[in-house]
Amino acid sequence: MATPEEVTAHVRTMIPIFDAMQVEIVEAGRTTVAARLPSGPNVNHFGTTYAGSLFSVAEVLGGVYASTSLVLEGAVPLVKQVTIDFLRPATTDVVARATLSEETIARVLAETEATGKSDFVLDADVTDEQGTVVARTHGLYQLRRLG
Repeated sequence: MATPEEVTAHVRTMIPIFDAMQVEIVEAGRTTVAARLPSGPNVNHFGTTYAGSLFSVAEVLGGVYASTSLVLEGAVPLVKQVTIDFLRPATTDVVARATLSEETIARVLAETEATGKSDFVLDADVTDEQGTVVARTHGLYQLRRLG
């Protein structure tokens, strides 16, 4: 399994804007993944974190699983739909965190192996430095075998 530092480097290579945003993968476990977004480079015109940056740090978590538990030769994660609720302005660095159950991981891997694709739902909370949830996402992703 890849380290958070390795996943950070991979994400920043695959999505170059994440380097400028300074997105950092801080947890890359089998079931739980998390990414940190510093407020500095992501501040908007009125001093809070830009909504698009909050969305991005939560949305990318579905793809992080391709480096932790949804690892299957020739398969890639795709986002199909994500909704976000902005609950409070973020004025500090934030961390987006999501968890997949072992049952979901096993199902997605088995279905992708058998049929070439499998959908999965991923919910993420984005919290500020005080632990307040500032945003929440609900996403539909797919692990798909290419070729």
